[in-house]
Amino acid sequence: MTHVTEHPLVKGGRSAALATACVRGGVAAGLGLGALAVLVIAGWIGSPYPDSGPGGVLHLAAGLWLLAHGVDLVRTDTLSGLPAPLGIVPMLLAVLPVWLVHRAARDTLDAADGAERRPPSASGAVGAVAGGYLLVAVAVVVYGQSGPLPAAPLSAGLWLPAVVVGAAGAGAWTSLGRPLPEQRQAAAALRAGGLGLVALLGGGAVVAAVSLAWHAGEAQAAYAGLTGEWSGRAAVLLLVLALLPNMAVWGAAYGLGPGFTLGTGAFATPLGLVGDPAVPPFPLLAALPDDGRGGWLHGAAAAVPLVAVMLQGGRVGRAARTWTARDTALTALGAAWGCGVVVAALSAAAGGPLGTARLSAFGPVWWQTGAATVLWGACVGVPVALGVRAWGRRVPRSKRPPVPAEASTPVQAVRSAQAVRSVPAVPVGPEAGRVPAAGPVPLSASSAPSTPDGPDGERTPPDAPAAPAGKAADSKAAGSKAAGSKAVVAGPGPGDDPAYPTYDAHDTYDPYGDSVFEPYDYLPAAWEPGAPPPPPPGRSAD
Repeated sequence: MTHVTEHPLVKGGRSAALATACVRGGVAAGLGLGALAVLVIAGWIGSPYPDSGPGGVLHLAAGLWLLAHGVDLVRTDTLSGLPAPLGIVPMLLAVLPVWLVHRAARDTLDAADGAERRPPSASGAVGAVAGGYLLVAVAVVVYGQSGPLPAAPLSAGLWLPAVVVGAAGAGAWTSLGRPLPEQRQAAAALRAGGLGLVALLGGGAVVAAVSLAWHAGEAQAAYAGLTGEWSGRAAVLLLVLALLPNMAVWGAAYGLGPGFTLGTGAFATPLGLVGDPAVPPFPLLAALPDDGRGGWLHGAAAAVPLVAVMLQGGRVGRAARTWTARDTALTALGAAWGCGVVVAALSAAAGGPLGTARLSAFGPVWWQTGAATVLWGACVGVPVALGVRAWGRRVPRSKRPPVPAEASTPVQAVRSAQAVRSVPAVPVGPEAGRVPAAGPVPLSASSAPSTPDGPDGERTPPDAPAAPAGKAADSKAAGSKAAGSKAVVAGPGPGDDPAYPTYDAHDTYDPYGDSVFEPYDYLPAAWEPGAPPPPPPGRSAD
């Protein structure tokens, strides 16, 4: 008989899974490039003055696709004839390529989990998807070198791999269930940093929207002055929409304090506009602050980072109720650093050169905005986190233990309350051998428990002589009178509070109304025979 051995590639081994992931990455790159090419070709067809043929349109689409990944382009068709850099990334344009890479890596691991083939590791899936994507990107960079917007080689070698690997890693992390570090402080810092980042960017968008609404007239005039054709206006409108996330980052940088540059030597901060700005006519740039010193309305933009770091510190403080103050402060600092790193990266993408000479610096400066974010988090976020932690550790007044009236200091009050709860009164006299009751349980007003052994149901101690029959009623009446005079003292405080009753020396705790009940708080190691009860009157000892 011949045994047939199946090769791993027949059913699909790890190498087949990696090859599939590489193909997924290439398809993701092709889909993003194709979608952008369709959009550019549609604008070219609708334009009444097409200046170039289909080749130029495809080169323009390739350049815009690379620009969406953060790659700096070089404009060769300028009035001076000198090449000029173009480094501002339309951040909304980058959403589609990043999402496609993210989905490719996520689907690779999800499909491997449901198939019979041996699934690749998370790092292998990320590397395969990124490798397939970068193969297409290299071909696009080479193709774009002969067009009007070639890519800067150094920028392409730096930003393309960083963006693609980061997006693929995020997809693999999503497929694994978005796990956070096992250390509680690190996980809390990531959550708080994400919350602060969202609040900061949202506040920056509000600042930019308010300023644009304030200068609506100038924005409308700039929009109408760029072009008079509907196709040109549609293209300008699409570019405005693609730059809206950039304006949110600019607004956040303005509120943080460093502001942004408007050309070399010109800065816009809440304190005012410094220098002579070189602002090209564009609708979004009409929202820039006016010349002169900034007023209270400009200074109100500082509320954006203030609210963001307060939310960030509050998130850390709520998670750190059981931590030490040192761990809380370090976690808040970690959240500030994480938020600062992301803000610096976004600022680098949202700003950059628009040309040479005065336009070589335009937008937020990445290291200034990142440092300002960390500084806000350290100066405001850390105290807020410590304050929220201290507030969460307080004990409400309604849940505090009662304090005796005679306690002169808080320490004595606590000790007195603990002593009253834990130390019961010890009876003396004939009942000294019995164990007193513990806890606020009402006591019986009767005297020592009686048994049917003695006359009239009274219990007679083993060594006590029998009482004469004639004196039984008198002794019973005397016992009842004595029992009636004994009362449990209850009231406020250790001697007057119903929760802390005092025990009379001859009272015995009887919770079940059993006359032969003898309390105890432990079980004996062995049963020991006791003395036999005395015989009833009139019977012999045998």
